[in-house]
Amino acid sequence: MVESRREINGNITDETRFYITSLVMLAAAVGPMIRAHWAIENSLHWSWTWSFATMNAASEPTTAPANFATCRHIAYNLTRKAPGKDSIRLRRKTAGWDDEYLASIIAA
Repeated sequence: MVESRREINGNITDETRFYITSLVMLAAAVGPMIRAHWAIENSLHWSWTWSFATMNAASEPTTAPANFATCRHIAYNLTRKAPGKDSIRLRRKTAGWDDEYLASIIAA
């Protein structure tokens, strides 16, 4: 059982989550494992949603959604693998502004 408390702008939220495991470990060792478990959700899906605004994407009910999804996957993977410490969103914007940077991402 993990109990967490979060405060955002004065609003306090308490949450209790339950995990099942056969491991016998101290809480100090289990905590990082639980955080690592959710790393994919927090890093991949969140950055995917916000950097490409997929929640606002509108497409016709044809093959367009699949085509746009493929293009977004390609663009996301290229920007994710680009060198540097900038956020994926900033890399994407820079690629849109700078043709040389875009070419370097595609060629990498």
